Amino acid sequence: MALEHAQPGQPVDVSPFGERLSQQATFAVFKAQHLEVMRLVLAAGKSLPPHKVPGEVTVLCIEGHLEVTTPTTCAVLAPGQLVLLPGGEVHSVRALEAASALVTVALR
Repeated sequence: MALEHAQPGQPVDVSPFGERLSQQATFAVFKAQHLEVMRLVLAAGKSLPPHKVPGEVTVLCIEGHLEVTTPTTCAVLAPGQLVLLPGGEVHSVRALEAASALVTVALR
């Protein structure tokens, strides 16, 4: 069964999954006209291959550690850390340990 997207004004819990992390999957929190928000979940060592999207992207690490790589930078994010990626820039995300993050994409 697909998860319902959050509606305007509806609170969404984005706290760490903790011990439940290994049973979670990536899902879209909501998609609006100009913004998409996803909860990314990656097992240790797993990654999103290099890709790009037209709009700006933020990756906010909620738990675990993530490596976010672009052609010019490589950032390791700890819980509570955020990185901004320019629109159209190729990037990849790899979990250094089981991790979850809140990913926002500005839609063009």
